[in-house]
Amino acid sequence: MAARMPFTLLSVLLLSSMTLPGSSLSNIDLWCRRTPNPELCLYYMRHISKTFNVNRKPEFATAAMVIALEQAIRLKNFAMQIGDMIQNEGEKAAWDDCYELFDNTILRLKQTVSNYGMCTNSDIQTWLSTALTNVETCLAGYIEMGVSNGMLRHMSNTVSKLISNALVINKVAPRVPWYNNVFPTWVPDHDQMLLLAPSPSPSPGGSGDSYLVVAQDGSGDFGTINEAIEAASKREWMGRFLIYVKEGNYNEYVQIDGNVKNITMVGDGIGKTIVTGNKHAGGNTTTFRTATFAVTGDGFIARDITFRNTAGPSNGQAVALRSGSDFSVFYKCSFEGYQDTLYVHSSRQFYRECNISGTVDFIFGNAVVIFQNCSIYVRRPLRSTNTITAQNRSDPHQNTGIVIHNSEVLASEELNPVLTTVRTYLGRPWGNYSRTVVLKTYLGSLIDPAGWSKWDDNTNVNELYYGECNNSGPGSSTAKRVQWGGFHDIRSLSEASKFTVENFLDGDSWLPSTNLPYTSGL
Repeated sequence: MAARMPFTLLSVLLLSSMTLPGSSLSNIDLWCRRTPNPELCLYYMRHISKTFNVNRKPEFATAAMVIALEQAIRLKNFAMQIGDMIQNEGEKAAWDDCYELFDNTILRLKQTVSNYGMCTNSDIQTWLSTALTNVETCLAGYIEMGVSNGMLRHMSNTVSKLISNALVINKVAPRVPWYNNVFPTWVPDHDQMLLLAPSPSPSPGGSGDSYLVVAQDGSGDFGTINEAIEAASKREWMGRFLIYVKEGNYNEYVQIDGNVKNITMVGDGIGKTIVTGNKHAGGNTTTFRTATFAVTGDGFIARDITFRNTAGPSNGQAVALRSGSDFSVFYKCSFEGYQDTLYVHSSRQFYRECNISGTVDFIFGNAVVIFQNCSIYVRRPLRSTNTITAQNRSDPHQNTGIVIHNSEVLASEELNPVLTTVRTYLGRPWGNYSRTVVLKTYLGSLIDPAGWSKWDDNTNVNELYYGECNNSGPGSSTAKRVQWGGFHDIRSLSEASKFTVENFLDGDSWLPSTNLPYTSGL
């Protein structure tokens, strides 16, 4: 099998270039040396060029993505092989996360390959960014559990580097269809061929006639949210599916997997329809797995629902909601917890008129996400420091970041009595290239004059991007903000406009179909 792998996927990819003259390595050398991992690029590209022409940028760019896909498949296959041999419960917990994350990595890399030339740069960079975040989240789980697997780490690092290369290459390569609508009628490895089959783009809006009611009093189709999700997963069409969750306290852990797309979930309002849990990190539970509600199926919309984790301030990381759903929207929802309340893990997300409460890093992750017209409430921490955001961009070419726009940041009632003894920061860098921007937002007096905090003594404060623009309130003065190379007191309209729904989220191309309100510009 190993000897055939370079032929199966790459032969399909590069059939259209076989009629070109034989490859020269000059362009390959040049392009590879522009990537962050040139030796790895050259190793794979030189091997491929012996048989196929990758000397034109379109073929070269797509080859880089297919190489990453092929190695991600190998990584998942290796994970499958070691799964049954794991005895340590902590390692098993980390492995469970990895297996799920590798599945989604393959899905996202497949999207880049099958849609290359037919979608936007934002699409490709988002899917590559998500794939990279997935692999890194896997490794983070192993670190969190205090276990190690040298081969898994080595293979994961290779996949991460290949994705980083693809992120750079995609920025400069023209996007044209590489396959000319021609696929071979045979394939040596059917399972791998399926990964190249074009997949339909998610439909974040639209309407359908599927409708289910969840009610605890027996008046609906089901008594639990999970039963409704299970029913929705069995439908044969991918149109929008509406689930109405009546008022009630739903004490259940909900996971909407990647194959369950275009779900709209509507409750009876904040504080009325409540999904609640109390899992927290520790023992044999990773932060990733603490979420009361987790969704990776694309096109998810939620409105008028409270997502809650009641683990409390003394139990560390405890997620209320985790989203890796591309084109996901949350409208008039509430996210309640303490540390790590809202895990904006990956992909494109939009939050409008929502409430978010917590203490340490309570809006965190590596999505492309905007919070607009939201209320952010800082609660009383276990110790004397709060950080609102912890953004995790690890690669400078990822298009990810957290943007807070036209919102308000306030002290909760429980924080007010100790307000003068607690230092609250807008964020700290979880990733080396962490990016968070606060625009036209009211900042209460709880915000420390420095504004931002380091993660630790090794933080490179010149590589991150923290920005503030036209904020108001007693905590908005930038006169005493951190003197970091990566901090930006944004005065330029053109610079601020980079972080709007229109430009940062590419929202004008998909948010109108949701029929939910949003502001496109500043």
